[in-house]
Amino acid sequence: MDDSMQNTEHTEETKEAEQEESRGGIRAFFGDVMDIIEAVVTSIFVIVLLFAYLLRPVTVDGVSMMPTLLDKDRLVMWSLGYTPKNGDIVIIDDEIGGHFQDGSGTDVYETDGMGLRLIKRVIAVAGQELNIDFVNGTVAVDGVQIPEPYIADLTTRDDGAFTYPIVIPEGYVFVMGDNRLHSTDSRNPEVALVPVEQVIGRAIWRFYRLEDECTSLLDRFALLI
Repeated sequence: MDDSMQNTEHTEETKEAEQEESRGGIRAFFGDVMDIIEAVVTSIFVIVLLFAYLLRPVTVDGVSMMPTLLDKDRLVMWSLGYTPKNGDIVIIDDEIGGHFQDGSGTDVYETDGMGLRLIKRVIAVAGQELNIDFVNGTVAVDGVQIPEPYIADLTTRDDGAFTYPIVIPEGYVFVMGDNRLHSTDSRNPEVALVPVEQVIGRAIWRFYRLEDECTSLLDRFALLI
């Protein structure tokens, strides 16, 4: 075989190798692109699941939780596996309210609630004795006055739902707004005792507040736990 034929064959082999290398590079490029797309889609799916079942955005409507929360504050709520605890700020679907039969303090009957979504603070849970002294404006749980640095005013407004002290029955919680003179809550027959299953979740973080209500950027954010 002469030199010209060898050179031709070598050139063809080189071209084939270059073409194969080019095809391999293209396959590698598209493989990398598909990996990136898969990672992005997976991340979006995880975020959607996270906000659908664990963390959900909530907007405050009204002044019943002032000064802790202001109207139009935006919050993140934790819902999955949540059990109400004293002092937690919770979001409620107020469809049903629990009342005591004839002041018995034991037998509970239920009536329609306000049909609204409410944001309140858990004051007492099942099995705890709650006493409100409306003259002095104090609240006691199991005989101990609870510190309430978060309230706007003392608890001097009695809306007539109960005669205190009461023991919170199983399956219910007692809630109040921090703005005690301007909150419709468990003191009111329209809300009364809140069934635990109506507690949607706990507010854990405020991530937005109207600019007019902020003196600094940090005022927009607050942990609520």
